[in-house]
Amino acid sequence: MGNMQMGDRYKNHLKNHLEDLNVGWKVRAIRGATTASDNTVEAIREAVTELLNELEDRNPLDPDDIVSVTFSATRDLDAVYPAAIARERPHWQNVALLDVQQMYVEGSLERCIRCLIHVNTPEPAVRIHHSYLRQAKHLRPDWSMAGVRD
Repeated sequence: MGNMQMGDRYKNHLKNHLEDLNVGWKVRAIRGATTASDNTVEAIREAVTELLNELEDRNPLDPDDIVSVTFSATRDLDAVYPAAIARERPHWQNVALLDVQQMYVEGSLERCIRCLIHVNTPEPAVRIHHSYLRQAKHLRPDWSMAGVRD
C-alpha cells in the first residue's frame, strides 16, 4: 500500500474517531472593554483587573483553555501594558498575551482598554458573556449589563 493511501486511511480513521467522541469544543471569542480613570499604572491596573475579574466571573475560563488574549489601548494610555497586568493573574503566566494600540478615531472614547479572549470551550456562543464596564458600556449598550446575572 502506498504512503498516500495509508495517509488517507489514517485521516479517515482519525476523522471517524473524533466524530465518535462527539467533541463539541470550539474556539470562541469573549470581548470586553473598560476605561481607566487616568494614565497611571495604578488606574490602568485597577481597570484591567476589574475587567478580567468580571469576564472570569461571567464565563467558565480556565487559563489552560485560553488560546490567546489581545488587549488594545487608546493612545492616551501608555503608563503600563495591560498584558503585563494580566500576566500577574494566577495561572496566566503561560497564556499568549499581546498589546496593541487602538486605532485613533477623532471623538472616540478616551482612556479605553479593550480585550479579546480566544478560548477553547464547549459552551455555545449564546452562553458567552461579554463585559463592557465604566464608560465603555456606551460602546455596546446591549452587552453592558455586567451587573445582571443569569
